[in-house]
Amino acid sequence: MVGTIIAFLVALTLLIFVHELGHYLAARRCGVKVLRFSIGFGKPLLRWRVGADRTEWAIGAVPLGGYVKMLDERDQTETIDPADLGRAFNRQSLWARSFVVIAGPAANFLLAIALYALLGFVGTEEPAPVVGAPPAASAAAKAGLEAFDRIVGVDGSPIASWHELRLRLIEPVLEHGQVDLEVQRGGARRTLTMALGDLPEDEAERNFLPTLGLELAPGRVILGPLTPQAAAQRAGLQEGDEVLAINGRSATGSRDLVELVRANAGQVLEFRVLRQGAELTIAVPVDTLAAEPAGAASEQVGRIGAVLQERLLMQTVRYGPLAAVGEGARKTWEMSWFSLRMFGKMIVGELSMRNLSGPVTIAGLAGRTARIGWQAYANFLALVSISLGVLNLLPVPVLDGGHLVYYALEGLRRRPLSERFIEITQKAGVGFIVLLMTVALFNDFVRLLGP
Repeated sequence: MVGTIIAFLVALTLLIFVHELGHYLAARRCGVKVLRFSIGFGKPLLRWRVGADRTEWAIGAVPLGGYVKMLDERDQTETIDPADLGRAFNRQSLWARSFVVIAGPAANFLLAIALYALLGFVGTEEPAPVVGAPPAASAAAKAGLEAFDRIVGVDGSPIASWHELRLRLIEPVLEHGQVDLEVQRGGARRTLTMALGDLPEDEAERNFLPTLGLELAPGRVILGPLTPQAAAQRAGLQEGDEVLAINGRSATGSRDLVELVRANAGQVLEFRVLRQGAELTIAVPVDTLAAEPAGAASEQVGRIGAVLQERLLMQTVRYGPLAAVGEGARKTWEMSWFSLRMFGKMIVGELSMRNLSGPVTIAGLAGRTARIGWQAYANFLALVSISLGVLNLLPVPVLDGGHLVYYALEGLRRRPLSERFIEITQKAGVGFIVLLMTVALFNDFVRLLGP
């Protein structure tokens, strides 16, 4: 719990700092006087002043946001020195004010690009998009997919990992149309068309890949710890051996091998294993074990006394310095557009509002990714940074996007908007944000208290 809270606060502080730093640097670039840069709201826990303008930097008691306060004639709480009037935010041109406003979300997008570029340059280990045998009646089987096909493209866009495959399929699933999958089978490539119209309406809200018949191909089967004096150890098998085949039957996942051993109680199975680069063939007499009674009699099953561990087919996704930056920009753009499309679908009712997440869910994700490792945590930060940037660009009063709408209207009218209009729309914007936060928190607690 403590680790989750720390991971969440670190993520929140970093993302807010980057966002507000964008506003701050743009304001300074345009000659606007910045009075305060605050991370958090409420009574300051720490504060200090720096620079010729004596800008106050502060850390507030409530770490759920931040702000940059600029000199503005509309602020009745500040007395403005006549010499500073030209540096007031409200006296800047429309272009300058728009630049200052848009710089916050832009900073979040730049952070996402940097994080994705770093991950691409360092390299990440991800499950390869290789599929197992699809069930006969599934959409994948009807499309012609076979076991160990590698999916390398979706609707003309290349993919490199299983995670990317799922992301590419979300929108086609929502549209209930069809998707073209570029598949590598053996040394040849072919394009298969998979129909998605038979999926339930809310399938995109769940893990829809198994419903389509798309599951990861069985991985390499590795022997784990061996039971002392059991069949595996007596025959000479060792922990770490990779099982290639049993009785000439290729290893296609730990589940199938377990069933094969259970069905051959008292028999001798020929294991072909890979040990330190060398293939060995070892005969293993299978022990007999009484299973749980199934009715009146007990069933005899086979057992060799070894844990079977399955290691999925992984691949390293890595790019050169320039290619990593390009890949970071591509991912950021695609995830931004995807986030905007999904939010739009929630607003018009095409996607359930149950998909909206609040701080509790985000905190849980922060803790889980931090425990996995820095790469997972960096990927999480990039995704949340993109979400923060997209959210702030929505045309909702009180958000950055709402201010941009004000400036656009001001430019069309060629005169400032009335204070009354701004006041009414700002209240409506606050109400909309409060409604979203209420729904998000409700969803958080449903997930927390649900089964």
